[in-house]
Amino acid sequence: MPTYTYRGFDSAGQTAQGLIEALDLKEAREKLQARGVLAEKIAAAGVAPAGCRRRRGFDLDQRAMCYRELAALLAAGLPLASALEVLIQSPELGANRALLAGVRDRLREGSTLARALRAASPEVSAFEEAGIEVGERVGTLDLVLARLAAFMEEQAKLRDRVQTALIYPAFVLALAVLVAVAMLGFLLPWVSQRMLEAGVPLSGVTRAMLAVRRWIVPAGLLVAAAGWLGRQRLRRRLGTEEEYRRRFNLHLFRLPLVGRGYAALVNLRFARTLALLLKGGVQLVEGLALAGRATGSAWVIARTAEGAEQVRHGRSLAETLRGIEPLNAALPAWVQAGEASGHLDVLLDHAADRYQQQWDRLITRGLGVLELVLILAVGLFVLLIALAILLPILTMNRALM
Repeated sequence: MPTYTYRGFDSAGQTAQGLIEALDLKEAREKLQARGVLAEKIAAAGVAPAGCRRRRGFDLDQRAMCYRELAALLAAGLPLASALEVLIQSPELGANRALLAGVRDRLREGSTLARALRAASPEVSAFEEAGIEVGERVGTLDLVLARLAAFMEEQAKLRDRVQTALIYPAFVLALAVLVAVAMLGFLLPWVSQRMLEAGVPLSGVTRAMLAVRRWIVPAGLLVAAAGWLGRQRLRRRLGTEEEYRRRFNLHLFRLPLVGRGYAALVNLRFARTLALLLKGGVQLVEGLALAGRATGSAWVIARTAEGAEQVRHGRSLAETLRGIEPLNAALPAWVQAGEASGHLDVLLDHAADRYQQQWDRLITRGLGVLELVLILAVGLFVLLIALAILLPILTMNRALM
């Protein structure tokens, strides 16, 4: 029986919303009327009613929680539909209860869990779909869901750690912008005008800062225009937007400081995802392409798709990775050892742990340097503004004495 979401008012005039099972919309309205609910909006579960706010996305944290709880329920012996029924009753899911109700309805119609999840939410990635599908085929869905939840929880921790580390630099940068607007936009012009009216000559520092004020906006526009023209020219030369994105992404890996951290993150995602897929029973050829997509790098996605065809035709994974930048640094050695020992998934996990440590060190050091640079830059800027204001005042005081 299909599930519908509704929104309306109860007999006391209070807002009422939730889920109801019915054969069609007419029966759903009748059931709600029997409960004393006047339905304003009714739609199939998983589809936002017209005129309502957009449903909160089925984000990484929500999916990890669902996979973890679903794995526990399946391990306890509950059928998949019954396990989803229990999850739907969980108030922590909020608006995503309707999404899971839609998944349950698709299962009742004969769909697999993997296809039902992907159809219900675009946030469900291709490698999640592949892992769940393999778990359903080989009968280890609870194990696959548990591993998938652990992987996604690790990704969420990584994201939260980076966001937390960026809070202080972002605060310093915002403070610098506010100081610049206040000093250059209001205080310095006012003080300079008063000095000129009093006949006090402006110092070299003051004149320089006024020149910066006059030219900062035109210079910024000129740089933006030059960047846009260069981007358009490069895009025309490469032919397609997709090729431009790949080339731009490749150049990110070659930047002096950012490139090293970005490469470590891509290697970490690739190794961890491929290990997870292999443990779940996904074939290497299919897992290679999916792991490439999990990196989020347009360049790596394209090259791993090509590499999957090479592996399909008999080339070893280690040799394939040696031709893919930035996966060709240390990862092929781990893969070669894994292929030789027959424990590729274990060696990939070890490699991911090493890249995790490298990423943590780079983030810690990089953010420490960024904080120092921002603090010094803000301090130097404030010093120049202070000198630009104080030097004319000191000159006027000497003149009066």
